[in-house]
Amino acid sequence: MRAENGPGNGKESTVRVIWHGNSVGTTCPPSEREGVKLAHGGRPRAPQARSASRITKRVGILVALGFGALLLSGCDARTAMRFGWPAGVTPEATKMGDLWTWSVITALVMGILVWGLIFWTITFHRNKAGQKDEFPRQTGYNVPLELAYTAVPFVIIAVLFYFTVVVQNDVERKSDDPKVVVDVTAFQWNWKFGYNKIEFTDGVTYDGFERNGSPFELQTPNVEMVGGAEEEVPYPAGGRDDDVRDYLPFDKIETVGSSTEIPILVLPTERRIQFNLAAADVVHSFWVPEFLFKRDVMPFPKQNHTDNQFQVEQIDRTGAFVGRCAEMCGTYHSMMNFEVRAVSPAKFDAYILYRDRNPLATNAEALQAICEVPHSVTTVPFETRRKTNGDTPSDLGDAGNTSLPDCTVGANR
Repeated sequence: MRAENGPGNGKESTVRVIWHGNSVGTTCPPSEREGVKLAHGGRPRAPQARSASRITKRVGILVALGFGALLLSGCDARTAMRFGWPAGVTPEATKMGDLWTWSVITALVMGILVWGLIFWTITFHRNKAGQKDEFPRQTGYNVPLELAYTAVPFVIIAVLFYFTVVVQNDVERKSDDPKVVVDVTAFQWNWKFGYNKIEFTDGVTYDGFERNGSPFELQTPNVEMVGGAEEEVPYPAGGRDDDVRDYLPFDKIETVGSSTEIPILVLPTERRIQFNLAAADVVHSFWVPEFLFKRDVMPFPKQNHTDNQFQVEQIDRTGAFVGRCAEMCGTYHSMMNFEVRAVSPAKFDAYILYRDRNPLATNAEALQAICEVPHSVTTVPFETRRKTNGDTPSDLGDAGNTSLPDCTVGANR
């Protein structure tokens, strides 16, 4: 170390301190400089702290915007937690909805964790200007960490699999003594509903089964537009002999849909219901969105080795629920709709008695007799020649309240 004085010219002289022959001006000794470097990693911490603070603020703003959007949308917490699914109206639907909710929450938690690790890495471990090109500290061959990487996904999958099996078993469970058995027959492009067996509120049993179907009598001659004119064409399956459709059920009380009338399937609340499914021609699918469940409706179910029955423990509330075909079945597949009308057990008993005592009465007349809106309030018939623009009228009625005001049920047991 040596000290040098600048030339004296009457002004204050400049002192240069040289350590080990290196000119550093008026700086600190090497030991102090190295201490500062070791403490701060060779760079000041203030910019890094400001960067972390900015990220925290941005994340806070995004979270606040997300909650604000949820509040402004008018969705309550229960609606938001369904993540797009409709509200279920059966116990099975509630269980499936809960499984869906927790599955999405699990996926979101894992997604947030992964996103957080990604953003942490690109924020705090990115290459800085002037920094040597060096790999960050590697975690390869870190046995505890790799075991965690393997075990955590396995545990998540195992838990989801367990609850999936539990819910599936509940949904597929069948009772030997359902209170209402409905025969559902799908055909291009509508539905037929028949009441096979019913146990009334007072315990009396109604047997509505009539016969297995032969010949095929679900619709009028198959007329379609061919070359700009109406022409009768063969039924599906090459117009095969109708006698082979002896698996189709026919009942004493039936409701058949047409291009001018939406078929309304009247069902009671608070009773176990069984659906027997069969198709008269091609593969269809029975789907009520509020059931959160759909099942294919197959022709020749025995030969196709399909389970064509399912049950719901009960329908939890009264109201009207649209039903649809969820399997592409031909030209008018998208318009193959029906309606489930859930009514109280007392109204349902009165409905069945009215139709049994008045076999020539229409379904609309039976609905009116039990003080229900006689037409569908969830969907409208389709025009086979597609003359309309497809708009559904908005004044069909209230799907949550289908009772007629100032009306007394006209049929009593």
